[in-house]
Amino acid sequence: MKTAVQASPTTLLTAEDLFQLDDEVRGELIRGVFCEMTPPGHEHGRVVALLTHALVAHVEVRQLGVVVAGDSGVHLEHDPDTVRAPDIAFTSGERLPMGRAIHGYAQVVPDLVVEVVSPSDRHADVRDKARMWLSFGVELVWVVFPTARTVEVHRAGAETAETLTEADSLDGGDVLPGFTYPLSQLFAD
Repeated sequence: MKTAVQASPTTLLTAEDLFQLDDEVRGELIRGVFCEMTPPGHEHGRVVALLTHALVAHVEVRQLGVVVAGDSGVHLEHDPDTVRAPDIAFTSGERLPMGRAIHGYAQVVPDLVVEVVSPSDRHADVRDKARMWLSFGVELVWVVFPTARTVEVHRAGAETAETLTEADSLDGGDVLPGFTYPLSQLFAD
């Protein structure tokens, strides 16, 4: 059974402390500091479900790797620990051998991260998170803005993000060869 773990302003938490938190508490660990996350709304969940379904269908039939959703934690830094939770992540079989079970947080950086912006999110914070993912070795980050009906595509090595509209499609590029998804379908009412 998980328990409540409290940190004082001077006490840093570890990834294990975060993992032991009560399931009612949602958050991430940034250099040992717990950052609580507000539960996302319906539109956020709908977008995550649609993209997860499309990604899983593409990845599984081609045996490319693993797709996870639902804020599955990724342990990025140790001492102090950083555990971030993307809305969706794809990790290739090259980075994470197929069939290898992960208990606790993933220690392997994903190839693709999808962040869906909620009304409670500050856009600058989400863009900073996209840059953070790239700095840890993620190749491709899609930041979905459901209200604006746009997606920012952040690529490793690129200086700026590309903004896609409903007229465009997501493209997995070298990270997910052959994957495309029309944004008109993602943002359909």
